[in-house]
Amino acid sequence: MLKKVFIIHGWGGFPEEGWFPWAKSGLLAKGFAVKVFEMPNTENPVIEEWVEFLQKNIVPDDQTYLIGHSIGCQAILRYLESLPLNVKIGGSVLVAGWFDLDNLETEAEKAIAKPWINTPIDFEKVKAHCEKFTAILSDNDPFGFLESNKEIFEEKLGAEIRVLKNKGHLNEMRELPEVIQAL
Repeated sequence: MLKKVFIIHGWGGFPEEGWFPWAKSGLLAKGFAVKVFEMPNTENPVIEEWVEFLQKNIVPDDQTYLIGHSIGCQAILRYLESLPLNVKIGGSVLVAGWFDLDNLETEAEKAIAKPWINTPIDFEKVKAHCEKFTAILSDNDPFGFLESNKEIFEEKLGAEIRVLKNKGHLNEMRELPEVIQAL
């Protein structure tokens, strides 16, 4: 059965951003079916809109793999939380994911981020639908709290953690081999 990979960009992101095209072509070359979504309302992401979009566009099974960047990681976790009982996917790769944010510059940014930060995630439900998580983080992400995010990924999801050196928010580079290696 064909493995399917869905890539979910972050806040303000788009399908051709950063390492997404490189990851798509690398995964296609390995025989995966790959879709890089263009998420709705990307400048003002809303939990319900993003989760509903994923629900409408993904038919989940054990050959389904999800890759997210930044708020896209939150969308993946909340999507997994919404799945019916007994539905499992193959795995998730969470790049520059977060549970709290630092260095938001405006009140508008804080208002957009607030529901994502304050709405609880049922990690037991999430884990019931996916057993393999890899979190790829940077030691100098300007938006993240490395230690607390790392701890949540490890303790709540049992994620394998990869911390890269000096890669910022992991959105500037054109290649990110760790993503393909995680699958």
